Amino acid sequence: MSAPATTERAAGLEVSPRAVLRRLSQGEAGSLRVLITLAIIWAIFAIAHDRFLTPVNLTNLALQSVAVGTVSVGVVLVLLLGEIDLSVGAVSGLSAAVTASLSVKAGWGAVPALAAGLAVGVAIGAFQGTVATRLAIPTFVVTLAGLLTWQGAQLRVLGSTGTLNVTDSTITGLTSTFFSDLVGWLLAVVGVSALVASALRHRRRRERSGLAAEPLLALGLRVGCAAAAVIVAVAVLNADRGVPLALLILVVLVLVMNTVLLRTPFGRHIYAIGGNAEAARRAGIRVARIRTLVFVIASLMASAGGIMAASRLLAVNQSSGGGDLLLMSIAGPVVAGVSLFGGRGSVWGALLGALVIVSISNGMDLLAWDTSVKFMVTGGVLLAAVASDAVTRSRRQSAGRA
Repeated sequence: MSAPATTERAAGLEVSPRAVLRRLSQGEAGSLRVLITLAIIWAIFAIAHDRFLTPVNLTNLALQSVAVGTVSVGVVLVLLLGEIDLSVGAVSGLSAAVTASLSVKAGWGAVPALAAGLAVGVAIGAFQGTVATRLAIPTFVVTLAGLLTWQGAQLRVLGSTGTLNVTDSTITGLTSTFFSDLVGWLLAVVGVSALVASALRHRRRRERSGLAAEPLLALGLRVGCAAAAVIVAVAVLNADRGVPLALLILVVLVLVMNTVLLRTPFGRHIYAIGGNAEAARRAGIRVARIRTLVFVIASLMASAGGIMAASRLLAVNQSSGGGDLLLMSIAGPVVAGVSLFGGRGSVWGALLGALVIVSISNGMDLLAWDTSVKFMVTGGVLLAAVASDAVTRSRRQSAGRA
């Protein structure tokens, strides 16, 4: 075997069918795997119901994914640490209730009310993260206690009526604002241009560092598929009401957090702690501080997700943040390849995973399945994702890639 081929294999850049299958089995091509899963799900529901792939339903699907995806952005960071946060659903409900209460009952403006709702998430995350790290209490226990506590606080904030209708146009506009077709296509051009520039910049950086670069054919195929997905998505959304502001907000959050994880010491420290916390501590990483900050971010994202859900539903009630939101927020990233064991995954799992898990829920709604069946199916999907993660981890260990 030639030296370039050997280097390419060592870098994991092979593009042969056998290499792709090997990478899929070892969890190294999570995006491709989740896209295949999404295509299968869409095909099944498209056959089962003729409205599933219509522009109207796909736009609704995008809006439904925003709240779950926003919460999942924070959940991804917690999972990368090898931890769990069971309180994100309750935090989202409480933050939405605080925002709605200040807006409706106290007459606050939209910006102060939104800021207060987000501040609730920051305070809760700081409290739970500090308790878990300083007292060495498992995060499972701390966040389970938080789940119960914040649900009770939500009921207290909502008061005797149990429901608050959100009427502020700025708050409701977060999910009811749609861009024109022209703006949608301009966003598509900007997005595709950014994809191409980022891919080429990454390839040049590897070449300057003397590392094996991705073959141009594979690079072109990957970027071309991503660009095609952006163009098709904009075309479908424009066929209905246009690109929603809420979806753009979610994509920006994912891009920002992805940059933080891959381009900053803070992000690299998260991966290091998730891979081996003791080794990270010995390397001088402030493990307790990183963990606390991650829980702050997770609760902040939960608050943002709760506000997005309230904006879309135009109300906050006793069930806000409850139901299957917690399950979907955790199941989405796991389905998209974020490991429950920590140290492996991408924040894009929040977006792709939300799309997968919400597609299942949306399809079951169209088919008018009972709520009991929906819960069982969603739970089964989570169990299958966890089992797949465990098998993938075992194969990586066998291949010396743990």
